Amino acid sequence: MKNVLILATCACLATPVWAAGEATVTNLAGVLSVRKADGVLKILSLNSMVDSGDLLATGPSSYARLKFVDGGELTLRPNTELRVDSFRFEQAKPDEDNAFFRLIKGGLRAVTGLVGKRSGLADYRMTTPTATIGIRGTNYGALFCQSDCSDYRDNEGKSPADGLYVDVADGLIVLSNDKGSQQFLPGQYGYSGSEQAPVLMPQKSGVPIATDTGTNKPPEAVLGDKPQRQNFECTIE
Repeated sequence: MKNVLILATCACLATPVWAAGEATVTNLAGVLSVRKADGVLKILSLNSMVDSGDLLATGPSSYARLKFVDGGELTLRPNTELRVDSFRFEQAKPDEDNAFFRLIKGGLRAVTGLVGKRSGLADYRMTTPTATIGIRGTNYGALFCQSDCSDYRDNEGKSPADGLYVDVADGLIVLSNDKGSQQFLPGQYGYSGSEQAPVLMPQKSGVPIATDTGTNKPPEAVLGDKPQRQNFECTIE
């Protein structure tokens, strides 16, 4: 999704934003766009709603935080594309919970809500091009690199090679693909390439996303408590 091109060529209709859907944009710095399941393309603002089937994309130097109705959060980093494949939460029906996401490119931090805490590993997954992340009550980070991670550094200060990097701040994740699976606990780092099983990485080679130590700019440094405020979203005609 070409955010820069969108901004240069679209004609926008300003419409009021009301909280609804599966998630709400609670913090935003920069550009967040969405292609809805029906093909409609929008530029989102604070308080815009996010629904199942949405394909979200952040622009360069852009960060966005989404708050889901079960209390979970996703913080998207710059140049990230994420699809909300399915999200279902009803307080009185935990057996019907699910939260299925697809990280296409870029990075994010996920803090799981009730869906990730009261349901099984099969009811929450973050699919990526090289592996699938399953969780249990977790605060974790994920970064998928495909020759586009020159702005990131591992704990030794080196740019990460292509592949999927994960880290865990709290809880547990399981990284799986057709080559195998690996469990990760708080403080641990992982990696999955296109043709290998997920592996536990030495701390020095890990890429901090959730457990950021200053190596990579944490989203809070950009989003803070006083985000840029708008009261409309932009529908592209």
